Amino acid sequence: MPIAVSCDHSYIAETATMTIHPIRLTGLVIGVPQTFEYLDKMQERVIKFVTRHSNVTEESFKDLMFAKGNLTRDIGTNVIGAEAVEIGMIDDVGGVGQAMRKLNSFMEERRPKIAGEEEGLLQ
Repeated sequence: MPIAVSCDHSYIAETATMTIHPIRLTGLVIGVPQTFEYLDKMQERVIKFVTRHSNVTEESFKDLMFAKGNLTRDIGTNVIGAEAVEIGMIDDVGGVGQAMRKLNSFMEERRPKIAGEEEGLLQ
């Protein structure tokens, strides 16, 4: 999830699926209280990052992350295309064409209005 929201504008395909789940460990776990505390701190860092870099609220994100009774109970909550946009996780539904148009608009916004303006040649 952090990778999906670590950009200026995000897109998701209409049929794409995102799985929102808590941090998990596999393998040998030593020092259970310490491991739990470590996982809890890591989880909070992920939650803060995602909510700062998207429009999803902390409450909504946690609800999706820790949902019980879901078909994918052990995996997390599946969110499909437009639903990811509705909850504020992703900015728009679209593909490569929309992403390229957005990239071009970002470049146009940042381009100096008049040639030479950036170097301070015109005053």
